[in-house]
Amino acid sequence: MAHAHSVLNFQSFAARTLSADDIRLVESAVSQFGAPLLMLDCEIIRQQYRALNNALPNVTLHFALKPLPHPVVVRTLLEEGASFDLATSGEVELAAQEGVPAERTIHTHPIKRDADIRDALAYGCSVFVVDNLNELAKFKPYKDEVELLVRLSFRNAEAFADLSKKFGCSPEQALAIIETAQAWNIRIKGLSFHVGSQTIQPQKYVDAIQTCKTVMEEVVARGLPALSTLDIGGGFPVNYTRQVMPIEQFCEPINDALNELPETVQVLAEPGRFIVAQAVMSVASVMGQAEREGQMWYYLDDGIYGSFSGLMFDDAQYPLVTLKQGGDLLPSVLAGPTCDSIDVIAEDIMLPQLENGDLIVGCMMGAYTSATATDFNFFKRAQTIVLNEDAFSEDSMNQERLIG
Repeated sequence: MAHAHSVLNFQSFAARTLSADDIRLVESAVSQFGAPLLMLDCEIIRQQYRALNNALPNVTLHFALKPLPHPVVVRTLLEEGASFDLATSGEVELAAQEGVPAERTIHTHPIKRDADIRDALAYGCSVFVVDNLNELAKFKPYKDEVELLVRLSFRNAEAFADLSKKFGCSPEQALAIIETAQAWNIRIKGLSFHVGSQTIQPQKYVDAIQTCKTVMEEVVARGLPALSTLDIGGGFPVNYTRQVMPIEQFCEPINDALNELPETVQVLAEPGRFIVAQAVMSVASVMGQAEREGQMWYYLDDGIYGSFSGLMFDDAQYPLVTLKQGGDLLPSVLAGPTCDSIDVIAEDIMLPQLENGDLIVGCMMGAYTSATATDFNFFKRAQTIVLNEDAFSEDSMNQERLIG
């Protein structure tokens, strides 16, 4: 199972510190539930949602379930007034189970099975995304029930994931789709795009918005019904091991570009990582150790087949902290628990001498971690502990609940 993946290096290690309260909370949770754990703080989810909502005041935020499709995340954001971005029948089912009103959802997977369309429509979600004529034809039987967004492609080599490589069409193709939809009596509601995950420069959004504005003007020039919606996707950056632009500053040029659109255009966004990445800490314990080629190898009870799956699938680099302080620092490696040799989390790092049972905490572990974790080698994935599920107050601080 030899796959290439990136591991953390010394420069990215120990980028965060934990407060005394954090340390007590981690130790209490491990004492109660064991390790490995994921500690999900609902108050951080609220704070992140509010920060982005304030930074994009005229944009309706549809949380993308993909990075952390967890019932408590859905409930927390629903209470905040969020809308939701769904991409699969499983996500439709989760939204329905948690009481999300269907009118506050959109279905944005550009390539769907007929069953996916039927499941979403049965729930009441009627806004879908297409990026080609083959996909458009799937909606002929449902033309009286749906409104579609046409997704444009904007390549971004700088992003964690260049999502326009797999999905999206050119402006010319978009116009052809819109003209064909008119002939087939299928309503096109607007346009959408996604400039890529963890986009560092807001200019990518500005360029995409300006191109979409031009397409919207051409639609009117061709005598087609005016488009009423623009979905600017997600990709808003968060701090892993390097600082990114504060979200208020990041969104300023985006807002300026959006202000150039006609007032009749409703703007949506699909944030995922920005909302949940910061909200989860992982806790793993040392289950064994050995000296190999001059380095101490510490084997943790969580690894890349578990909560650190983002090292393989997401190209993320998570700040790590050991609770043990003091003593000489030794060249070290952190490895996961499985029998696979690629299950290595961090190499060439300097750590104090650790003992079996010592704890390693990973920060920024909310996005694409538990969502892509496996039970490979029959090592069960980490349990999730929920903090501050009730609205934040002194009474609700530090409450814990095991939810699986």
